[in-house]
Amino acid sequence: MRQAKVIYKNEEAGTLTQLDDGSFVFRYDDAWWRTSDKPAISLTLPKKQQEYRADHLFPFFFHLLPEGANKEAVCFALRIDKEDHFGLLLQTATHDTIGAVRIQRTAA
Repeated sequence: MRQAKVIYKNEEAGTLTQLDDGSFVFRYDDAWWRTSDKPAISLTLPKKQQEYRADHLFPFFFHLLPEGANKEAVCFALRIDKEDHFGLLLQTATHDTIGAVRIQRTAA
């Protein structure tokens, strides 16, 4: 199991977990969930429910990953399998991403 905090504008909004079977869970943090003025992190992950499950990395997070030649170069430099989307996300979405969301690795 691997886990990461999902940071929205420098506040913890939730947790993204890859389970041992390869599936994913995104869960809004309790405080974020209860506060009505905190937005959903994505239109595809609305605050209509607190926890989401998927067999593959959620499209919202997948689209934070580098593509094409940039992905090739990053995977080569960091020795990450090109199919390890969560590992790549943990390495590349920590500091500077498109939009307000960053990913921060946590201990599982």
